[in-house]
Amino acid sequence: MTAAANQSGRRSASRRLERAGIRDVAAAAGVSITTVSDALNGKGRLPEETRSRVREVAERLGYRPSAAARTLRTGRSGLIGLTVTTYGEEPFTFTEFAYFAEMARAATSAALGRGFALVVLPASSRHDVWSNIALDGTVVIDPPDQDPLVTELYRSGVPVVSDGKPGNCPVTAWVDNDHEAAVLDILDHLSEAGARRIGLLTGTSTDTYTRLSTEAYLGWCRRVGQEPVYETYPAHDPAAGAVAADRLLARPDRPDAVYGLFDPNGTDLLAAARRYGLRVPDDLLLVCCSESDVYAGTEPPITTLSLKPRKIGTTVVNLLIDAIEGVDPGSGGGHRAEGARLFPPRFRTAGTGPPPGTLMPTELIVRASSQRRSTRRTVSPPRSPDGG
Repeated sequence: MTAAANQSGRRSASRRLERAGIRDVAAAAGVSITTVSDALNGKGRLPEETRSRVREVAERLGYRPSAAARTLRTGRSGLIGLTVTTYGEEPFTFTEFAYFAEMARAATSAALGRGFALVVLPASSRHDVWSNIALDGTVVIDPPDQDPLVTELYRSGVPVVSDGKPGNCPVTAWVDNDHEAAVLDILDHLSEAGARRIGLLTGTSTDTYTRLSTEAYLGWCRRVGQEPVYETYPAHDPAAGAVAADRLLARPDRPDAVYGLFDPNGTDLLAAARRYGLRVPDDLLLVCCSESDVYAGTEPPITTLSLKPRKIGTTVVNLLIDAIEGVDPGSGGGHRAEGARLFPPRFRTAGTGPPPGTLMPTELIVRASSQRRSTRRTVSPPRSPDGG
């Protein structure tokens, strides 16, 4: 190859690598730069034919709007955050749970569908990344009471939507399940299946899911006259869950049915039952809250409560972007999930009371571990795991 030919090739490659600008699109489409901007951003009163032609030309030329230019023009970065603050010292532990994986996938898809990118961020103050990323808003999963990060974000004017009803946290809006109703339905289901002493595996954190679910169980016990039988453990530690399951089934007042709030409570309880010679469901009925499909294949299959994380993820992101874009859900322009209930119908503004919330339905997937039994067995005192 001659030097001239080599130089020519470099110039051609350089031209191919150059990204088309908005002026190139305007010239090729025969319109003004303003028209190109309006067409690509869905603004202005343009004929649909013009809008389509501009988009076609932009696509053909490989034009992509500059993120920096968009930030200067709109004051937005196009980035929204996602974090779990309950486990601040172990910032990414939550990704190991099926609920959060499903929720994050749905949230990411919903954000992309509306022109935003979702960034998963740690909650611990040890990770100084929040000040270095220009976020338009943030989704916070299960914030504990008096969450300092949520408070700081809200005070700085960043819209915050929580997956979980906030306790004493100032948020723009929240999305959650009706945990009290879900727990009561499970307890009634187990009672109708023949259980007479229902136990609970619960957590030690102050997030609303744990607190409301535990309070619902304790209230149910008072109403039916049953002494509460429960064990607590830090939910982010799977090893602690197995120990708590063993403690629960080793109690002198051992339950004949258990509801576990977390994953993998189902497999932990099933393993503990086997160590103590308990048959499921004959001696012990089991239900756990999980999105994992592993429970359909256990022996026996375990009944699970689904919190519908995909719907939750889609809803929190749409509510957050509605808030960022100034869309009032009460006006009919916002995004609502099927089956959701909105309380109250408008976004919070300073001094107007509690933030609005959306309650999403749950689903109890009944399997053999909690099926009705035709005969009852007397619950015997616990024996040691080695059969002694």
